[in-house]
Amino acid sequence: MTELCDDGRRFYENALRTGRIARAEVDSAPCLMEFGLLHPDPDDANWLRPVPPPIALAQRLNPIEHEITERRRLSIELADLFEPFMALSAQATSTTHSITVLEGRERINAALDLATAECQSEMLTVQPSRRRHEHTLIQGLERDRPLIERGCRIRTLYQHTARYSPETLAYVAQFSSGKAEYRTIDELVERLIICDETVAFIPVRDDGEVALELRHPGLVRYLIKVFEFMWDRSVPLSGGAPYETAPDGITEIQHSIAKLLVEGHVDEAIARRLGMNVRTCRAHIAKLAQALGSGSRAQLGYLIAQSGILNQDQEPDQDHRH
Repeated sequence: MTELCDDGRRFYENALRTGRIARAEVDSAPCLMEFGLLHPDPDDANWLRPVPPPIALAQRLNPIEHEITERRRLSIELADLFEPFMALSAQATSTTHSITVLEGRERINAALDLATAECQSEMLTVQPSRRRHEHTLIQGLERDRPLIERGCRIRTLYQHTARYSPETLAYVAQFSSGKAEYRTIDELVERLIICDETVAFIPVRDDGEVALELRHPGLVRYLIKVFEFMWDRSVPLSGGAPYETAPDGITEIQHSIAKLLVEGHVDEAIARRLGMNVRTCRAHIAKLAQALGSGSRAQLGYLIAQSGILNQDQEPDQDHRH
């Protein structure tokens, strides 16, 4: 207890002035006895005498001071216990803290908020096209707006399907300055956030509940190269639609689907990698089959390989390998 009730305060003051107080009078203020401010009058059981304030205060402080002394002793013992490990920890800091596992959205968002607040130059983000809820958009706006205001550059990669997402377009419209650039590409694998070539965040699970915070310079530099590789092959979001029909009658998105079909991916995996729902993916597959004159799924893979529509995609890869 650290406070007296109003009656207790008044009764104690009266007892100090008169030297005693009737027991029956203080029945409405049990805090006096709990504080140890009154004790029975040895000459008359119907009266109580006040404990002098210095003594009462010492009685309350002694256990507190004892606890403080005990905790200080424990803190010294703990410091002594861990002291031999401090030097080893300092030597291993570059490796033990280069990868941190973040569990739970609250901890992940807290780490992202901190990294964003410390970002001074540029943030790179890869955002696969998934439906963005209102609270997620608001959270993103609150995180990104201060970056733009202090002159940081933001470059973001979406999938082509983001061009048809009202939520994404509304979000992008909030940042019309030259410091924010948005591009789209046909296929993205997972989310990626990089701040100032210092720290990167990647997901561990599809449900977004576990992520890795990477601070190893080599890992961060590698992920930046991956980002730049995709950025160079992307198109500005503000540009024309990338789904124009090529001379062979196949749209760009259908080229992407054809490539993944030949690689053996099922419809669900193709839809996820291209940022569309399965129904839309299957509609594109049906149009692709119609364009190539395929009557079955097995025949479609054969006709794609025979048509040569993927040759244009393969040539840059061969050049890159050489």
